Amino acid sequence: MTSIETTAPVQSQISTPELYKKPPDRIQKQIANMSIEERVGQLFLARCNQNSAIEDIKKYHLGGLILFSENFQHETPDSIKHCLTGYQLSSSVPLLIAVDEEGGDVTRISQFPAFRNAKFPSQRNLYEDGGLEALLRSEEEKCRLLSDLGINVNLGPVCDIATEFDAFLYNRSLGQKPPITSDAVSSIVSLKNSFQIGSTLKHFPGYGNSTGDTHREAVADHRSLPELEVWDFEPFSAGIQAGCGAIMVGHMTVNALDPQLPASLSSPVHQYLREQMGFGGVIMTDELMMQAISNHYSAEDAAVMAVIAGNDMLCTKQYDIQYKAVL
Repeated sequence: MTSIETTAPVQSQISTPELYKKPPDRIQKQIANMSIEERVGQLFLARCNQNSAIEDIKKYHLGGLILFSENFQHETPDSIKHCLTGYQLSSSVPLLIAVDEEGGDVTRISQFPAFRNAKFPSQRNLYEDGGLEALLRSEEEKCRLLSDLGINVNLGPVCDIATEFDAFLYNRSLGQKPPITSDAVSSIVSLKNSFQIGSTLKHFPGYGNSTGDTHREAVADHRSLPELEVWDFEPFSAGIQAGCGAIMVGHMTVNALDPQLPASLSSPVHQYLREQMGFGGVIMTDELMMQAISNHYSAEDAAVMAVIAGNDMLCTKQYDIQYKAVL
């Protein structure tokens, strides 16, 4: 019987060739050189106040702006381009300029004839009339419009699966079962990536057929985790696999993940996204001043809780007082 001697591994004396050394991460380098005030400001995706936007960008070091209907109402494509160029030039870090241009009930831009002769149809109507091909044609037109205006994020696609007519998100959802919804989400994300328009999967963990509206009240989901995993989570998984850069977390309380806190303020919900679903991108809140949050938490507490929970960005119109609280 022969014995086998074990020895400590010999450390190589060969240095790594310069060609194979990992280059420094320019974003991490930039963050390392930021003040704490600048870092905190980058957490905020702020509702755009046209009267103070440039001042606010500089004062609060904002990470981005969300444009709403009032930002387009009396404008033209040329005036919007000029305005957004000015915002970008005012910021030391390139801004995320975001909008909710879903189509149907949520159209911040195309409701105005100066930008399009009719509102973009909802994804539900497009799919029912012409399938995935019609849906993607509309998404491509949106991408071209947004890109031309200087908008680099469209907050969508909606991944919620609402199949019952009285569901809160019935008109805004695709209205199909998980495999079809997942295929549509994946295709939309890939298309938007090709135009360098950022996508945001929303509203994790999913409203499903809930009739409650978190704009107005607290809403709870009592389904089991296995039910959610085989139904609501599938489109989000598809979007992650397609390379989506961001996920928006809604304000529903999802008992299967955390019965105590709204999803947007819940550490277990964010841990699930990171650890179970493998998402490495940006997690952001839905608007923090919706009544599901504001009826129960002060603006300051909500912002701090959202950061502690694991959000990378806070969508909010009260960024001035929330910035101070987080700082």
